[in-house]
Amino acid sequence: MIRFAMLRHGHTSWNRAGQIQGSTDIPLDDQARADLGGFRLPADWQDVDIYSSPLGRAAETAEIVTGRAATTVDAITEMDWGDWEGRKGIDLKADPANGFRDIEQWGWDYRPPNGESPRDVWERIEPWLFGLTRDSLAVCHIGIMRMVLAKAHGWDFDGPAPFAVKRNRLFVVELDAGTVRVATPDIVRLDKVGA
Repeated sequence: MIRFAMLRHGHTSWNRAGQIQGSTDIPLDDQARADLGGFRLPADWQDVDIYSSPLGRAAETAEIVTGRAATTVDAITEMDWGDWEGRKGIDLKADPANGFRDIEQWGWDYRPPNGESPRDVWERIEPWLFGLTRDSLAVCHIGIMRMVLAKAHGWDFDGPAPFAVKRNRLFVVELDAGTVRVATPDIVRLDKVGA
């Protein structure tokens, strides 16, 4: 059994504006850098393998919080939202003609125009995830975290998610014989520097 933790990257200007980032490489903003500098990994997570998405906001978050450069992995790049990247969800919801839906109504096969479905994303994560050989931490994106947590919780993107992805927390699952299950504890807060 391997413990696998996920940490969401810090805020960007697009996050704060409500814009969909997807695979667009938007950097952390200065406030995020300052905020992240106040956190570090808990002691029992400091010696694990550290990975990140190749997108700058994830790689920089990893370096700030862990104090070391992460190994970047293409498989955990954020979901591609296609034509909707850079758009605001609130604006997309206002125009029913574009087919926009909240992720709780997607199922595994819904795909934004010219983007990826949850199934597409899971199919690129799965081989890498089950190739891990020791406890690991990935600094990544809400979309990646949703796919892994959906598998662990048995959620099919149909109705409210049984989890809420927040920042400055490790979301932990266990990997064993090709299965993903919720770990105990399943959420671990980052330590505050100086606390």
